[in-house]
Amino acid sequence: MRLGLAMTALQVSIGALNDVVDAPRDVGRIPPKPIPAGLVSPAAARAVVVSGAFVGLALAIPVGPGAVALSGVVLAIGYAYDLGFKGTAWSWVPFAVGIPLLPLFAWLGATGGVPDSFAIVLPTAFVAGAGLAVANARADIERDASVGVDSVALRLGRGRAWAVNAALLSAVIVAAAVTLGGGSSAGAWLALVGAGVVIGLGVLVGRRGDASRRERAWELEAIGVGLLAAAWLAGVRPGS
Repeated sequence: MRLGLAMTALQVSIGALNDVVDAPRDVGRIPPKPIPAGLVSPAAARAVVVSGAFVGLALAIPVGPGAVALSGVVLAIGYAYDLGFKGTAWSWVPFAVGIPLLPLFAWLGATGGVPDSFAIVLPTAFVAGAGLAVANARADIERDASVGVDSVALRLGRGRAWAVNAALLSAVIVAAAVTLGGGSSAGAWLALVGAGVVIGLGVLVGRRGDASRRERAWELEAIGVGLLAAAWLAGVRPGS
């Protein structure tokens, strides 16, 4: 519970900073964002940035120095995206680097260490993060082009970006299946198959259609990747 609350607070801080930075560009956006719409003041949003970071780090302290250090890294990566990488062709990098930290943070905080199998899951999570970042960029490709914002999807083009997204997430599913192990429970395997179906549905939904459809597609992919991670972790033996 403590670990979940800590990570939630850190993500709230990162998300609030993202809204502060994007507020001028979000004017007139439909649906409206909280700051341009006047629902939240910039000062209040900045207070959320600071308080979220403080709460997240404070909750990590009793867990141990490793959890505190990882919390700081999570904040640094999230802030780097908000302040520097977002709106560039390299915006996928913080996604790719940050997503592997989530299972690492959970496992380290819960057990005090990580199993040897994380030598596989961490680079696989990096690939998953890159795939989700490309899908996210595809959802915003028209809006980014209209305001002169660069992205990996604009550099690749819509068709190639979809192909890269599909290839990366397919590789993640295969890696999870190969490394789960024949000794895992039937429940873990069923969960993995279900997660793969959700990811595949997201990829297919995002193949064509407008921005709203692609937004729903990448959200499906993100949910599927989360389910895939849970299935994999459920099937991993703590000492393996």
